[in-house]
Amino acid sequence: MKAILLAGGMGSRLRPLTLHTPKPIVPIFDRPFLHYQIEILKSLPEIDEAILSLNYQPESIEAVFKDGSDAGLPIRYVVEPNPRGTGGAVKFIEPYLNGTVIVFNGDVLTKIDLPALLRLHRARNASATIVLTPVNNPTAYGLVETDADGNVRRFLEKPNPADITCNTINAGIYILEPDTFERIPTETHYSIERKYFPSLIERGETFVAYTDRGYWLDIGTPEKYLQAHRDIMSGRFAAYPFADQPPNQPLVAPEAIVDPSADLRGPCYVGSGARIEANARIVANAVVGANVTVRAGATIDGSIGWENTIVGPEATVSDSIVGRNCLIEAHASIGPDVVLGDGSVIASYSRTT
Repeated sequence: MKAILLAGGMGSRLRPLTLHTPKPIVPIFDRPFLHYQIEILKSLPEIDEAILSLNYQPESIEAVFKDGSDAGLPIRYVVEPNPRGTGGAVKFIEPYLNGTVIVFNGDVLTKIDLPALLRLHRARNASATIVLTPVNNPTAYGLVETDADGNVRRFLEKPNPADITCNTINAGIYILEPDTFERIPTETHYSIERKYFPSLIERGETFVAYTDRGYWLDIGTPEKYLQAHRDIMSGRFAAYPFADQPPNQPLVAPEAIVDPSADLRGPCYVGSGARIEANARIVANAVVGANVTVRAGATIDGSIGWENTIVGPEATVSDSIVGRNCLIEAHASIGPDVVLGDGSVIASYSRTT
């Protein structure tokens, strides 16, 4: 059984972070994001290969995961010659499939029970099964309506409050049967969500919903990217590297160097090779990446710093994201809600908001 990870997008909502780092390998702490999805796939023994559907900077992704040995699951890379949408990507991969296939959107952080999902799909003899997740504010999303037996009946695209009949949205995880792919045209931009799924309803095929009420997050914006780290650090989502850690405590990699006078307030994370100098403050929800230097008296508060960045003396970074190899000079103040791309330089005493 194969799994498809739709990982070809340009990650435009996360720019400038994704100008040099495709979204599938954007780090969550010190681990490329796709590791978290591969861990889910490994929970289903039937999956013998993950197929990565790529288009944007595919060589960068392949350089990280190689053949999948380190991740524990064989990986195949299929590079689209041009973006073809979610359905077009699946059609392009069709020659590599050998039966039922699981499809993941490449920006979903979750811990869905894949064996239970597959059992439902097989028990209903479904042509397709879609995972849904409930949301608190249905007006902000496109909704998926089901009947009492879990059959998908219609899609409501950001409805008016008076038209809302449910609170479940598409979670970006599907089980599909390849004998339904004949309707997808070749070499054409085609959407699973807007064309393939409606065709199942129109033809009266068995199209089933699995509602997962556990953790689910689309990490594709800076706000959600920050939230993913905070949810892991707080224990709201039990995952590496905090899964086995006491709640609300600092986690410092063994290779990091922390001056005894530095103030670390959990939950926070200090990565391998990082250096925290005298009287620096690493405040709750801060993530200091590998080989980051935080100079004397500097403060990292609720922010994420990617590897090899330097935060100068008495500088402050608040509720922001700082890319790789950045230099924030002395007494500069960054944030809140600032995103700095790789190699950014912020001059001494500068202020950004």
